[in-house]
Amino acid sequence: MKRHLLAALTTLTLVGCDGADSPTVTSSREVHDEVELSSAVKRAQQNLGMRTPEEELVVRSVFKDDSGEEHVRFDKRYRGLRTIGGDFVVHQSETGLLKSVTLNSQASLRGLDVKPVFDGAGAVVLAEKVFAGQRQGPGSAELVIDAREDKAALAYEVILEGLQEDGATPSELHVLVDAKTGQIREKWEGVHTAAATGSGKSLYSGTVSIGTNSVTGGYELRDPSRGGFYTVNYPTNAVFKDTDNVWGSGTTADTATAGVDAHYGQQVTYDYYKNVHGRNGINGTGGTGYSRVHYGTRYNNAFWQDSCFCMTYGDGDGSTFTPLISLDVAGHEMTHGVTSRTAGLVYSGESGGLNEATSDIFGSLVEFYAANANDPGDFLIGEEIYTPAKSGDALRYMHKPSLDGKSPDCYSSTVGNLDVHASSGIGNHFFYLLAQGSNANPASPTCNGAAVTGIGKDKAGKIWYRALTVKMTSSTKYAGARTATLAAATDLYGANSTEYNAVNAAWAAVNVK
Repeated sequence: MKRHLLAALTTLTLVGCDGADSPTVTSSREVHDEVELSSAVKRAQQNLGMRTPEEELVVRSVFKDDSGEEHVRFDKRYRGLRTIGGDFVVHQSETGLLKSVTLNSQASLRGLDVKPVFDGAGAVVLAEKVFAGQRQGPGSAELVIDAREDKAALAYEVILEGLQEDGATPSELHVLVDAKTGQIREKWEGVHTAAATGSGKSLYSGTVSIGTNSVTGGYELRDPSRGGFYTVNYPTNAVFKDTDNVWGSGTTADTATAGVDAHYGQQVTYDYYKNVHGRNGINGTGGTGYSRVHYGTRYNNAFWQDSCFCMTYGDGDGSTFTPLISLDVAGHEMTHGVTSRTAGLVYSGESGGLNEATSDIFGSLVEFYAANANDPGDFLIGEEIYTPAKSGDALRYMHKPSLDGKSPDCYSSTVGNLDVHASSGIGNHFFYLLAQGSNANPASPTCNGAAVTGIGKDKAGKIWYRALTVKMTSSTKYAGARTATLAAATDLYGANSTEYNAVNAAWAAVNVK
């Protein structure tokens, strides 16, 4: 009988090597086969230094790859409190042997005082001082453990809703307030922005085939063959409907044109993840979310929102942006959904830069996958939508991120202080070098002056996807991403392979060691 890592709908307590109780391990959902915690998780607990009865491990997800290896992602609770940055991944062979454990936080929770000095209402008041937009509705506060750094701390995670400073983009601001001192430990935005069989005439991709649904009186932009995703017209949020299953005019004069682009982008992204990486929908279990277009008035952005698991696209003002519904933007936004259901990279600091880089990487790979002559694949982000009067520019440039005037080409210890759309430049530059090399067209200057030979975008994409889904955790920084991608390259191609060496060289070329 195969031995699996999890116990189906059960809670077990193991005994550590020193005789102290180990933390309980809880499966949050039923797993497909009979399973055993056995020595694999016990050894993982020992490796992680977790032997206190106050710590509980909660299974977030289980992923079994093509080789038969099982990767189980755990969240941690301490004295009943959710632990931010305490998540880790246990990797087990097909025969049940523990192979490795991926974690980033080394913070000890033993003896941590979990009694706050003030209550959640006080935390909301403190958090509101850093909300820069327009507040709407009440705030919420949850007592948590912040274990992302070397020393864990008791904190409130406050969520404040409203509008961002532009007065149009929704805001779900997460603020970590130290529950002992009242200091703001961290903040990040929960709304992730991009700034950037019917027949449809799209704005950017020409005439395309799109999956639709037959309904009384005609058809709707809903694709039952791809998880049932659909496209709606803001602000009514009504699903687009049509009588003859021919959609849009290829111009902005027809509101359905934007619907075609968004629907097509969602379709291609779904197919990319399924056919290239074997992923079942954006959330990994068949769910794909939905798209809404024509958001706001002359709105210069697009965004992903976890709470609705949906993409939202503005029409642009016509000068800075045209409608933000291009293929790479669609792939970018939906990848935020993939990240939220896998590594869960916190949208702040270096992990936020990695979150954005991940969306840029797969946004570009979705564009390549589509092989659409009207919007050929490239390593530019938003080239179709940005400054229509200026030819050849883009929102971001993966071969030389600094061309946008904000993003660094090379890593430094201050990268985490930048906006996440700028700090993503390190990950974007690394990926271009890994895929294309430094002497590709366009050439990509390295930070150490060394030449880098690329391994091709397909192999590079597989390495990044594996790193994201089974190696990275919510608090991964650039050094951790290097470790994760090297481990992924080892799994896929071998420890001394050309691919492994290319990963190492590409990170060195952007000053990540």
